[in-house]
Amino acid sequence: MKWLDNFPLGSLTVVAVMLAIMPAIFPPHPEPHLVEKIGMLLDGTLRNPLDIFDLFLHGTPITLLFIKIVRRIVR
Repeated sequence: MKWLDNFPLGSLTVVAVMLAIMPAIFPPHPEPHLVEKIGMLLDGTLRNPLDIFDLFLHGTPITLLFIKIVRRIVR
């Protein structure tokens, strides 16, 4: 996990926030992909491979940011 410790917190935060709110900042989409995909996961309707990929794409930076923050607090 040393690579995550060396990754700049600011850059990771920007990427995590941008991917978390995408594409809700564009007019035709009412909610972010991440919210939509988590809702599909909880409903049990997350079956399409593209939707699963979207969940991982939009959720990975937030997960890494959470892990990095927890590791900083624990130290």
